Amino acid sequence: MKEDMLEVLIYLFENYIVDGLSFEPGQDELEKELLGAGFDGEEVEKAFVWLEGLLQIGELDETLTQQQASSSMRIFTNAEAAVFQLEGQSLLTRLVSIGVLDQFSQEMVIDRVMALDSIHVELEHIKWVILMVLSNQPGFSDIAEWAEVVVTDELVPVIH
Repeated sequence: MKEDMLEVLIYLFENYIVDGLSFEPGQDELEKELLGAGFDGEEVEKAFVWLEGLLQIGELDETLTQQQASSSMRIFTNAEAAVFQLEGQSLLTRLVSIGVLDQFSQEMVIDRVMALDSIHVELEHIKWVILMVLSNQPGFSDIAEWAEVVVTDELVPVIH
């Protein structure tokens, strides 16, 4: 039996989330399919709550999403630092510095990783959350392929 909420989210992302968080089937139909695929009912429910949280963050008042000064630096709380560890923190910092994430989407990633409710989240899982957050952004379909490559592959410096 597949028992991890993140596995449910990855399954949904790979199979249903195409242009933003728009699903073809309804939640009841999805739930039946996920249970049939071997996912635990409690983890399926947690995944739906997690996705609802992502949608709610994306609908926040636009004053909260305004750009911050580019010189600002995000300091992780002790709890966040324990979950992200140095690798995850470095990845987020790099993605902000090259413009893949802005400060608001970085906060969305941090919020959604913390909502996974895990003591430590692997770097690969953080990358999946980043893709899920980016997929919920306007215009994601225009950069989907590029974003997936940047997030999932090792970021290698390019010398011009």
